[in-house]
Amino acid sequence: MIPVGQQALLHIIVHLLFLVIAWWAMQAIHFDKWIKKGKVMQARVLYILMVISLASLASDFFLKYLQYSTNLSQLFG
Repeated sequence: MIPVGQQALLHIIVHLLFLVIAWWAMQAIHFDKWIKKGKVMQARVLYILMVISLASLASDFFLKYLQYSTNLSQLFG
């Protein structure tokens, strides 16, 4: 079992890593075509919220998968 401090550090690092990956991946989409004139600030906020949501989903999946795979040792031990 991982100590609480190490687990917290792992979660922070994974969440930040997936934020960077999600930001990088979202750069491939041209949102400029869908933005109404004069609504740039709202579009930026939406973009940031979409990146955070995507990163949160991906990092939660990764962390749960990691937890479940480490818990498999208890099945056989």
